[in-house]
Amino acid sequence: MPHLFRLKVQDHFSSAHYLRNYQGACENLHGHNWKVELIVEGETLNDIDILIDFKDLKKILKDVLSELDHRLINELSFFQVNNPSSENIAKYIFHRVKEKLSPYRNIRVKEVTVYETEKASASYLEE
Repeated sequence: MPHLFRLKVQDHFSSAHYLRNYQGACENLHGHNWKVELIVEGETLNDIDILIDFKDLKKILKDVLSELDHRLINELSFFQVNNPSSENIAKYIFHRVKEKLSPYRNIRVKEVTVYETEKASASYLEE
């Protein structure tokens, strides 16, 4: 039977954004303290029986979130083309983490979830 290992780390960032073509308060400039969950997975552990060091995974996520932290998200090139919705922020983080994990052949990004509030989140994954 095949086996699969999954790791999850969390971090946060603060930023501002506004939604284009939105009818309502979110069309105005506003900010969030975003919480982000990153899930990675793989079948093969390394020579010390770990998928990836949590320290390394946390650093990769922190590096990606630093691109968004204390910024107007709309100004980043990805979000000049894509509306900075929670869904697209999750997609952006997913692909940026995926790029940074490319040297690790035994691991892949499974899912990224961003929380705009404690009670509202959006996830991005590729099946």
